[in-house]
Amino acid sequence: MHRLSRRPAVSSILRANGSRYRSAAAAQSPASSFLLTNSGVEGDTSNKWYSVLTGGSSLSGTGSALRIQLPNGMLLSKRYESTAAESDASSPPPTGEKYEYQAEVSRLMDLIVNSLYSNKEVFLRELISNASDACDKLRFLSVTEPALLKDNVDFDIRIQTDKDNGIVTITDTGIGMTRQELIDCLGTIAQSGTAKFLKALKDSKDAGGDNNLIGQFGVGFYSAFLVADRVVVSTKSPKSDKQYVWEGEANASSYTIREETEADKVIPRGTRLTLYLKRDDKGFAHPEKIQKLVKNYSQFVSFPIYTWQEKGYTKEVEVDEDPAEAKKDGEEGSAEKKKKTKTVVERYWDWELTNETQPIWLRNPKEVSTELYNEFYKNTFNEYLEPLASSHFTTEGEVEFRSILYVPAVSSSGKDDMVNPKTKNIRLYVKRVFISDDFDGELFPRYLSFIKGVVDSNDLPLNVSREILQESRIVRIMRKRLVRKAFDMILGISMSENREDYEKFWDNYGKYLKLGCIEDRENHKRIAPLLRFFSSQSEDYIIGLDEYVENMKPDQKDIYYIASDSVTSAKNTPFLERLMEKDLEVLFLVDPIDEVAIQNLKSYKEKNFVDISKEDLDLGEKDEEKEKAMKQEFGQTCDWIKKRLGDKVASVQISNRLSTSPCVLVSGKFGWSANMERLMKSQTMGDTSSLEFMRGRRVFEINPEHPIIRNLNAACSGNPDDEDALRAIDLLYDTALVSSGFTPENPAQLGSKIYEMMNMAISGKWSAPADHQQPAFSQPQNQEPMEAEIVEPVEAGNHKQ
Repeated sequence: MHRLSRRPAVSSILRANGSRYRSAAAAQSPASSFLLTNSGVEGDTSNKWYSVLTGGSSLSGTGSALRIQLPNGMLLSKRYESTAAESDASSPPPTGEKYEYQAEVSRLMDLIVNSLYSNKEVFLRELISNASDACDKLRFLSVTEPALLKDNVDFDIRIQTDKDNGIVTITDTGIGMTRQELIDCLGTIAQSGTAKFLKALKDSKDAGGDNNLIGQFGVGFYSAFLVADRVVVSTKSPKSDKQYVWEGEANASSYTIREETEADKVIPRGTRLTLYLKRDDKGFAHPEKIQKLVKNYSQFVSFPIYTWQEKGYTKEVEVDEDPAEAKKDGEEGSAEKKKKTKTVVERYWDWELTNETQPIWLRNPKEVSTELYNEFYKNTFNEYLEPLASSHFTTEGEVEFRSILYVPAVSSSGKDDMVNPKTKNIRLYVKRVFISDDFDGELFPRYLSFIKGVVDSNDLPLNVSREILQESRIVRIMRKRLVRKAFDMILGISMSENREDYEKFWDNYGKYLKLGCIEDRENHKRIAPLLRFFSSQSEDYIIGLDEYVENMKPDQKDIYYIASDSVTSAKNTPFLERLMEKDLEVLFLVDPIDEVAIQNLKSYKEKNFVDISKEDLDLGEKDEEKEKAMKQEFGQTCDWIKKRLGDKVASVQISNRLSTSPCVLVSGKFGWSANMERLMKSQTMGDTSSLEFMRGRRVFEINPEHPIIRNLNAACSGNPDDEDALRAIDLLYDTALVSSGFTPENPAQLGSKIYEMMNMAISGKWSAPADHQQPAFSQPQNQEPMEAEIVEPVEAGNHKQ
C-alpha cells in the first residue's frame, strides 16, 4: 500500500503542478484538504493534513482505525483490514503526468548520417527509392483523380552530375510535396510519408492489391548527408500552384523553406534534389560512378532511370592544307586536287537509359525461355558460361517472395574454398531494390553457397539502413524454402538422361554436398540421394546410393564401405578379399571428407553403413562348428602372438574377412580407422595429445588357412621360444600395419627386418656360400666352362698372364 505523504510534500507538489491540481481538487470537494487523526496507533495523537487528491486508496495501516474530521464538524471513520493488493484492486492507481520524449536534433542527425549506414554509396539507392515511391503514389492517385497528371503522363527519374563542381541532381516526375508536406516529411525525422500513405490506403480499403512502394522508416532522405554538405529540395505538387524549396545543411539543427521565385528553376511537377557533395566525396559526381551505382542498386526499379552521359560520334572533317604543300601542288599543275580529311570524334551530352534489364522473376515462368534465363544470369553475375540448371518459382502463403536460382557450370571460388560462407552469389531485393549480397548463412547454408540467384520480397525484416537482414521466423521459413528448391534443382540434374551433366556437377560441387551431410542433419534425406562414390564394381565411374541398394544381394543387410586415399589403394586392401569372393559391392571413400560424411549419415533406406576395416564385421552365413574348431586349433597360437605383441594390440582373433593375406590389423568399433588416423596426423592445427585417445583399440586378425599362420601354429606347439618365430611375429605385425593403412611407428626398424628376412630367403640361392669360395686359379676345372660361356677364347687368353 502507498503511504500518504505529509503536508509539506503535498504543498510542494501543489505548488509545482500549478492550478491544474487545484481546480481538480475543487471539482471533487469544497475543501481542498482534510484532517486525518490516527487513533489506532498508540502514542500518535497528532493530526495530519492530506490532499483530497490522493484518495483513500493511499491510506496505510493494517488493523488501524482511521478517522477523518471534515471542516463542517462531520466525522468519517473507517477501519482498514486490507492488504496492499486488495487496496489497489478496489480503486484505480493514481495517474501521473505524461511526458513526451525529447531529442537533440543535431545529435540525432549525426547518428543517422554517421552510424546508421555502413556504406556511403547507398545514398543513391535511398534517394532513387524515394523518387520511385513519389511516382508510384501519383500513379495510384491518378486512377481516381486523372486531373493530377494533367498533360504530363510520363513517369521517369533523371540523374545529372557536375563533376567539376561536385553536384548531383536527381529529378522525378512524381507526386511532389506541398509546403505542409515538406514540414511533415522532411522536417520530422523518422516520419515516413510512404508509410503514412500506405496506412491511409489501408484505412480507406482502396489499396486494391499489390503496391510497389518502398519507403518504410522515414530516414532514407537523410542518407543524402552521407556525401553532401548541403541539400536543396525543390518540389511542386499537382495539388498546389506554388513550388517550394527546402534547404538544409549537414550537422545543422534547422532548415529553411521558401517559395521558388526563379523562373528557370520551375518544374512542372515532381521533385528535384540537388546535392552539394563534400570535398572527399566528389567522386560520386562522375557520370560513370552514378551509372554503376544505379545498375547495382536500382537496376530493376519499375520506372525508367536516365543518367546524363557523355557520348560521341565520328565524322569526317576537312584538314587545312599547308601553304608550302599547296604551292608545290600548284607548280605540278595537277588538274584535280582532292581535299584532305580526317576522322574526329564529336562529343556531346545526352540522357541514357540505365536500367534496361527487366526483372524476369516478376514474369510467369511459362513465358520465359531458357535463353532469357541464361542471358539474365550472365548479365547479373558477369558469367560467360551458361548455368547447369535454373529454377524460377514464387512462394505464397505465410511468406511471399519470388526467386530465380542457378547452378553455375564451374565453381567460381574453387573446389577447396568452402570455409568462407560469405559469398556474393545471392542478391536480395525488396520491391526490386537491391539490398545486399553479403550474407553469412541467413538465406543459404554454407554447403549451398555455390548457388547463385536473386530473391525478391515485399516484407522482409530489415534493419533501418536496409543493409542487414534481421534474424526472424520469416527469414527461417524463407531459408527453408530456398534450400528445398535448390535441392529440387540439383535432383533434376541428377535425373538427366545425360549422365555427364551430373558428373560435371559432382566434380565441381560434390564436396559441398558432403559437407552438408556433416552440417545439416535436417536435410539428410535430400542430400543422400545426390551423393556419388566409386565402388569395387565401378572403379571407373561413380554411382549413387540408390544404384548401390538396387545391386545389393538379397541377404545383404548393410552398405559396406572402405576409406582410403585412392581407388587403387582401396581395391587392393586385404579387408576386401572375402567380400570380393562373395561378390558384395563395397563403396570406395577416397576423399578426405567422405568418411566423416558417411558416419554422419549413419544409414540410407534403413540400411546401415558398415566400415569393413573395423572389428565385428558380419558377412552372414556363419559356420559355428567350423569357428569352434578353428578356435580350439589356433586358440593357443592367438594367445602366444598376443603375448609377443603386448600392448600393441587389444586382442588376436581369427579373421572371417581374409582369404589370401595372412593377417590384417582392424580398428576398434568406436575408434578412428586407419584412414582417419592418417588424416588427423596430417592436420596443420591438429592436437597430437588426442591421437592416442582417439586411436582406440587395434585387433590383430589372422587367417588360419594361410601357410605362414600354419607354420607359426606349429612353432607355437613345438618351440614357442624360438627367436626366428618371434621375429616372424614382429615382422608380421609391422607388415599388417602397412597393408591395413596404418603408419609404422619405426619405419627404419621395419626396413631392417625386411632386409634380414630377404637375406635369409635368398642366401645361397644364386651363389655358393662365402666360406667355400676359393680363388679362380686354384679351380681350373670350374674356370674353363665359365670362360667358354661368357667370353671368347681369344679374349680369355689375353687375360691370362
